[in-house]
Formats: sequence, structure tokens, C-alpha cells
Amino acid sequence: METSTAHGALDERPTLARGAGQQVLVAAGDAELAELLSTTLELAGYRITLVATGAEVLARATERRYDLVVLDAALPDPESFGPDHLPTGLHRPPTLLLTDCESLERLLPALGPGRRDYVTKPFRVAEVLARMQVLLRAAHAGPRGEGAPAYRDLTLDDSRCQARRGGRVLDLTPAEYRLLRHLLANAHRVLSKEQIGRYVWGEFRGDNAIEQLVSRVRRKVDREGPALIHTRRGFGYWLGEVGADV
Repeated sequence: METSTAHGALDERPTLARGAGQQVLVAAGDAELAELLSTTLELAGYRITLVATGAEVLARATERRYDLVVLDAALPDPESFGPDHLPTGLHRPPTLLLTDCESLERLLPALGPGRRDYVTKPFRVAEVLARMQVLLRAAHAGPRGEGAPAYRDLTLDDSRCQARRGGRVLDLTPAEYRLLRHLLANAHRVLSKEQIGRYVWGEFRGDNAIEQLVSRVRRKVDREGPALIHTRRGFGYWLGEVGADV
């Protein structure tokens, strides 16, 4: 039988990416959303602690080390789990925000630097689990991983989720950062819209979502320097110098 809610579909569980017993702190004040997340994530192989406020997130994170926090932006106090409230030296788990687009500008600075990502509402459960896996893999790689990719004067700092072109800091959303990282990691390779969509959102998106995302990143990256992001019409997008063999 097919079961669905306004947030996602439980019948997607057979094809969802699975966890490996990681400790996940879920903060959701809405009872329906809390039940959906806790049930689905437990079935997907995660160990769940459920709370209803940002203050409770801070209290639990102080008591115990969690691998990941899933935080509903509709909480009355989501910013309570922010850098100004954390004791010095406390482990800061990566954070996945469940939010509407209008809340991002307010919440991302309040939550401070660190590994963080977001999924916009209404969301698909498959996308939530895909983004969780990306955050967990990045956290597991730690500071001794391969490092963030770079190209000429375009560099990334994964520890701060920040991009620079020369001396200029690029103001990127999480989705824009993921796209730029994917292009950098595959410099001189043409990436299809499907490849980009699955990396950025965990699924392919139609309409003009990918074109608009690429356009926003291109304006920010290429605003004051030679163009690095290009379109291969009918195939996809690539990053590199003009004249490169792609």
C-alpha cells in the first residue's frame, strides 16, 4: 500500500540510501514530520534521537557526540543551535536543514560555519537521505581527505563552505557551492544535467532548475575574471579555460 504525506513518501523506502548505525539527532516540532523522519531514518539504518526545539538540540549535543543533526527550520528557535551557544571545544556535527527558500538567508549565517546542507520543503525522503550521506561522507573524510578542488584562482574551503575567485569571496548558497565543487572536481569534463541534478539535489530536476542554478553560479564566478564556466549545447556544462579539449 502506498503511504505519503505532505513532506515525503514512505513507499520510497526500498530504494533509499542506507545508513550504518550512525547517531542522528532529529529536531522537528511538527508531530507528523517528526514521525515521518524518525520512522524512515530508523528503517534506513540510523539510530535516532528526537527533540522538538533548537535548545534541546544544544542540550543533547552537549551531552553526547552525534554524527549528524537534521534540523527543521520551522522550529521556534532553530538558531539556538548556533556557534555563539556552543561551549568551546564541543564537537559540532554536520547539520542538514529542512527549510523553505525564504528562511535560508536568515538561518545559514545564524548557524555559523561548518559542514551544513539543506533540503527545501516540500521534500522527498530520498533527497533527505542522499544529502545526509554526502554530509556524513565529508565528515568522515575529515581534514586529511583529498582536499577541496581548485582551478587557477578559483578555490574552495570545505571547512568553511566558502569559495574564492582571486581575493574575492563568492556568496554561494549550499546548492551553488555543491554545483561549483562538482564542476571543479571534474574540470575539463562535460557534466550532463542529470549528473549535476543527482549530485546537487540527489535527484534529476526538470524545468529550468539546473539552467538557473548554473546561471547564478556563472554570474558569481565569472563576474570579474575570464570566463571559467561554459555550456556545451546539447550535452551539459564544463569548467575550465576556453580552448580546453572537452
